[in-house]
Amino acid sequence: MEDWFMEGIKELAELIERNVKMDGTYETSIPGLQFIRTSQISEPVYSVYEPSLCVVAQGSKLVILGKESYQYDSASYLTASVHLPITGQILKASPEEPYLCINLQLDMNQIFEVVQSSNQEISSESPGRALVVSLINDSLLEAVIRLVKLLETPQDIPVLATSIKREIIYRVLQNDQYDTLKHFALVGSQAQRIAKVIGMLNHKFMEPLKVDELAREAKMSSSSFYNHFKEVTGMSPIQYQKQLRLQEARRLLLTENLEAAEAAFQVGYESPSHFSREYSRKFGLPPMKDIQRLREMF
Repeated sequence: MEDWFMEGIKELAELIERNVKMDGTYETSIPGLQFIRTSQISEPVYSVYEPSLCVVAQGSKLVILGKESYQYDSASYLTASVHLPITGQILKASPEEPYLCINLQLDMNQIFEVVQSSNQEISSESPGRALVVSLINDSLLEAVIRLVKLLETPQDIPVLATSIKREIIYRVLQNDQYDTLKHFALVGSQAQRIAKVIGMLNHKFMEPLKVDELAREAKMSSSSFYNHFKEVTGMSPIQYQKQLRLQEARRLLLTENLEAAEAAFQVGYESPSHFSREYSRKFGLPPMKDIQRLREMF
């Protein structure tokens, strides 16, 4: 890597460490910007990515979506175009050199404005997977550093943050891989209709899933909707719903001290035994044994 790039990555890591002294995820005073710090390699963590840009300043991370694996580090960055249930694992981190990352939420309206104002073309091909990892370039890294440096001059944030975010989006969209983002920002596109259904699923995952109704909402035939949904998310609608249900059930068991059957009913399962089987396949242990293990760990 070139000297400037290495210096830029080092500066970004120092800026994050200056603002974050302990492990965790931290909101900043810049709307939509988070810092993430972890000083040890992690076990797999289950979560839902929102539309966002992730840039690693130090360490590396593995993300699993469906049956696919994505690894990124300080030479690369990741974008998610829709809400995606993923498994994440920190692969490289230590107390001396913790994993350091920024997460910037993406506003589809702002992406659409950038596409329009820059006259960027959108291919007629289908959008493809909504999770993409690509090599970071000097222009994008420099814009990200300027955004983070605004935290040192808070009075500048209301005036400059939005314009720097627009520049970051523009730099990302210049990469040919990011036709995906353009598709999801385009009102009325197939991708935007799929994104709308994904938003509905995230709010109503506990309700019975009827693919025909979701297809009508997306203004597609059932077979076309199923194929496009799987292309975007890497899983079928039923698999997607199952991931959301199991992740929420695990959260309820851990934080609300519910019994397994009660958590199962709350997330939409009618049969506790069916829930227990699927939970065990997902997390490796039956519900209460898994929660006991997690509590002992933390």
